[in-house]
Amino acid sequence: HVQLVESGGGSVKDGGSLRLSCVASGFTFVTERYCMAWFRQAPGKEREGVAGINAVDRTIYADSVKGRFTISKDDNKNTLFLQMDTLKPEDTAMYYCAADLPCGGWPGLISFDRSFNSWGQGTQVTVS
Repeated sequence: HVQLVESGGGSVKDGGSLRLSCVASGFTFVTERYCMAWFRQAPGKEREGVAGINAVDRTIYADSVKGRFTISKDDNKNTLFLQMDTLKPEDTAMYYCAADLPCGGWPGLISFDRSFNSWGQGTQVTVS
């Protein structure tokens, strides 16, 4: 049973930075076939993909965050990260960590259109 627990959200000023973390359990980064991603949803808006990564660290980003956000993972700690720099008020949203196993097989066909089958509870990011 996959479980994802996010942390690191908070309130920051325009131009500030935050680092989100997502600790995964129930599968192992080193041995499994998977993709992981960060999504966000602002009030009254649809959920959107922010950044994604596969088992061999191929990454994708939404155009709105390219050059400002960086997705990464620590395979030894089974943890996914999202470094968010130069934050803007429009980045305000609930941020969710998601995992898709086996993500189409090795090394993972990362795409925001995939049906991610595990989700965390979310962590709030507010930029003002």
